[in-house]
Amino acid sequence: MAQTILFDPLLPMALIWALAAAAALVLALALWRGLSGWPFRLLAAGALLAALLNPSLQSEEREPMTDIVLVVTDASASQRISDRPDQTAEALAVLEAEIAGLGMEMRLSTVADAPNNAGTLLMAELNRMLAEEPRARIAGAILVTDGQLHDAQLVPDLPAPLHALITGRETDWDRRLVIETAPAFGIIGEELMMTLRIEDQGAVPAGLSGRAEIAIAIDGGVAQTYTVPTNETLQLPLTLEHAGQNVVQFTIPEAAGELTDRNNAAVVQINGIRDRLSVLLVSGEPHPGQRTWRNLLKSDPSVDLVHFTILRPPDRQDGVPVTELSLIAFPTRELFMESVDDFDLIIFDRYRRRGILPMLYFENIRRYVQDGGALLVAAGPDYASAASLYRSPLADILPGRPTARVIEAPFLPEISDLGQRHPVTAGLDATHEPLDGSDQPWGRWTRQIEVIEQSGQTVMTGNGGAPLLILDRIGEGRVALLASDQPWLWDRGYEGGGPQLEMLRRLAHWMMGEPDLEEEALVAEADGQTIRVTRRTLADGVGTLRVTAPDGTETEIVLAETAPGRFTAEIEGAEQGLYRLAEGELDTVIALGPAAPREFEETIASGDRLAPLTEPLSGAVLRLEDGMPDLRRVAEGRNASGRGWIGLTPREAFLTTDVTVTPLISAWLFLLLAAALTVAGWLREGRR
Repeated sequence: MAQTILFDPLLPMALIWALAAAAALVLALALWRGLSGWPFRLLAAGALLAALLNPSLQSEEREPMTDIVLVVTDASASQRISDRPDQTAEALAVLEAEIAGLGMEMRLSTVADAPNNAGTLLMAELNRMLAEEPRARIAGAILVTDGQLHDAQLVPDLPAPLHALITGRETDWDRRLVIETAPAFGIIGEELMMTLRIEDQGAVPAGLSGRAEIAIAIDGGVAQTYTVPTNETLQLPLTLEHAGQNVVQFTIPEAAGELTDRNNAAVVQINGIRDRLSVLLVSGEPHPGQRTWRNLLKSDPSVDLVHFTILRPPDRQDGVPVTELSLIAFPTRELFMESVDDFDLIIFDRYRRRGILPMLYFENIRRYVQDGGALLVAAGPDYASAASLYRSPLADILPGRPTARVIEAPFLPEISDLGQRHPVTAGLDATHEPLDGSDQPWGRWTRQIEVIEQSGQTVMTGNGGAPLLILDRIGEGRVALLASDQPWLWDRGYEGGGPQLEMLRRLAHWMMGEPDLEEEALVAEADGQTIRVTRRTLADGVGTLRVTAPDGTETEIVLAETAPGRFTAEIEGAEQGLYRLAEGELDTVIALGPAAPREFEETIASGDRLAPLTEPLSGAVLRLEDGMPDLRRVAEGRNASGRGWIGLTPREAFLTTDVTVTPLISAWLFLLLAAALTVAGWLREGRR
């Protein structure tokens, strides 16, 4: 029960103050005149003013409420190593018993790893709990953690002490691998630099400090081991051997007694790119399609183009003196003998043999292709003539043999069944909008060179289903034959045009080994903890996908065909690390998660981050290794910690269940009292 006197004035307070001032003047006048009844007049005025204030007595019935203690436990990954889970469980059992013994309630919350590698967000959870409870009941907050939190800047404004109980041992130590800098991409064949460090933390045993072994593996291959110093920044030169994703894995062996090996490995993914692609374009004669090739290759900033057009063949006899010619001499020996290996692609556009290139040069081009080069022949009527490139040593590597027939009739280029699965032509019709009302995907061409397929794959067909675009692999290199010189009609918009630019771009980049255009490929992409796998193939089906997780467990996944020649699957990775994927003879690797999870950047339990947070709130940071502290009640504003104990502030909160308001004295009693006092004063003065 609690009682309070309340005032509910009958008149505005300004008027009551004015009446009080008038009464004071009357009393002052009475005193000056020496009237003996002034005390009675004073009491009468007071009674009248009290009546105007209308006093009443408020009585409250209150139900006491228990105080609340907020307890947040850290269940992040770093708290699950060593014996920290047992320490946490024991501490919670003691806290629950002692808090109940003090007549208080415990609100418990557990914090796991935050998504997106955000670490341990203890303060965010404490803010959430504080928002759900009345501040008047909060007697304190206790954190059970290893001290490695990642949101210290969000410490709440608590009305009570904040304490931290630290798990772990003073003798704990750990070794971790830190990738300091790593490029996102690198140029193939050029050296790039990475920096890393092997860092020892905590109480490192004397015999284990100073040096450590590190194993480096690229794309899941055989690892190479080196002995390096610890606690020093190391410079690692690295050269990428292929385009596309290069996965570099670093591993250090687990040392005796260290807390965990989860931070002993790191994976870096570097995208390999070509610096500049060198292309040699040789046009046998000027023609409308020549500019199409030139514009395509010049529009790509990564391509260095060398283009020669034969304007005046040696057999031309026009009587012009050599001294008056301003044409640049064709450096045939430099290009086709000395520097041929410097080119990534050689294109012969409507080229015919005219004695400019000796047979020895064609022999060298054949050798260049077999050793890994690329040759594209864009054939015109020249390919069907007696001066055809097929009548040279290149015949051994060209996939199509000419019949000497040139088909001069409109036809619609079509993608073959095999071409629907080949990356160069798959989905090509979807990249071009046909003319309104047209039932054909693109415009027609008007000329085709009839050839007989000898090797490779026909991905496009022309007049009567004859081979139009044939692709082949020769040794380490690639060869393509386009049996028409009419792609420029698409570029000019003839009959609505067509995807000439996309087709030729894909063709050129496939020949130069672009990983995204490989016919047989196993590609994996990571999105969070999800792995999306795509198997490209020219075959009608594929086998099962074998997945090896970081812990060594193997599973088999069935790939589903989602498009011609494309089989896909999605895999949910249960843990972070390096996954190995294999199907048939193809394999690849992919890493899930960051190079070093944030929870394992610092694994040594410490209260250094929490001490600046608890000190302003009169709290303490204590290690559980030294024993569980006692809980005591301490008054607000007093020191809330000491040797072996921590304090909680009683809040004495209550819930009002009933309120009763009763007037102190009735109004007529105030008037009667005032009248009686006035008469008493008059009688006193009259008797005198």
